[in-house]
Amino acid sequence: MKEFKDLEFEQDDMGEHAGEIFPNNYGISVIRGPYSYGGKEGLYEIAVLRMTPEMKYSEICYNTPITNNVEGNLTPDDVTEYMKQIQEL
Repeated sequence: MKEFKDLEFEQDDMGEHAGEIFPNNYGISVIRGPYSYGGKEGLYEIAVLRMTPEMKYSEICYNTPITNNVEGNLTPDDVTEYMKQIQEL
């Protein structure tokens, strides 16, 4: 099962971001920057993604049992916990 340490972050003017789509067609977007929830405190924000084979791009999924919005103010351990839940969908 993938964890926070497995994410590959990219850096740009808005901060850092990583994304991963899992075999179940769900994924995670992880960001940290001056405009993300908790970014100024060094914490992360996540969103649950959905990407089916016919889709060109992933989209935020607001109707999962995990969350119906983005989640912020997260530590790396919190992100790992969300990643595990998403991979179990």
